[in-house]
Amino acid sequence: MNRPALLALLAAVESGSLTADAAASRLAEEMARSPFEDIGYARIDHHRTLRHGLPEVIFAAGKTAQQTAEIFARMAASGADVLATRVDAAAVAAVQAAVPTAQHHTTARALTLRQSPASPARGQIAVLCAGTSDLPVAEEAAVTAELFGAAVTRLFDVGVAGVHRLLAVRDQLAAAHVVIVCAGMEGALPSVVGGLVGVPVIAVPTSVGYGASFGGTTALLGMLNSCSPNVTVVNIDNGFGAAYSATLIARAAHRD
Repeated sequence: MNRPALLALLAAVESGSLTADAAASRLAEEMARSPFEDIGYARIDHHRTLRHGLPEVIFAAGKTAQQTAEIFARMAASGADVLATRVDAAAVAAVQAAVPTAQHHTTARALTLRQSPASPARGQIAVLCAGTSDLPVAEEAAVTAELFGAAVTRLFDVGVAGVHRLLAVRDQLAAAHVVIVCAGMEGALPSVVGGLVGVPVIAVPTSVGYGASFGGTTALLGMLNSCSPNVTVVNIDNGFGAAYSATLIARAAHRD
């Protein structure tokens, strides 16, 4: 049982359309099932939403198109929202053949399927990137956070080479519960942002830059050595991981 289904069950009890005994029986049936589905090459964790509040996500890189499509379809059949990251053209074609309502986010290299009822956004996240070359990672973060129920403000191409562009969006930054900052080259942008806001900043080094950037390692080390104490860092190009943590932070701040 995914989180939306559980909430619907509890709402039915609250409204009186379902007795507590009937609800308890349904829950007992659900808990008697295995919390994961073994399909040989993958064990799909259908109960992750109940434990974490967020569903399992498919990392498509390294999987065949058919494997990605079958996992996506089985997760969709459970009624959950579904996200697949790092999809290539073959995976997109296979998933959309199996689940025609899946949405392809080209820049983010992601596929999503929203099945949960529409609800108010839970927390505000600002997603920044230093330059247009960082867009795939920034969009991966934005698409992930939106599927998980956060409101996202995109503030792109605001790098330190033209810091006036960043200063021009300070009001939008101030409205966020958490900020994700994606940057390559020397990775300076998160430190600057950290000095402007009083909320957590999650820095994402990107594999963008010339030879001495070492595929994002220079940006990673620069961010790890940030003098802004509100900056934390995820791995190179990990827009998804940044969005996952940012969503949890934004939800907690929104409740407060």
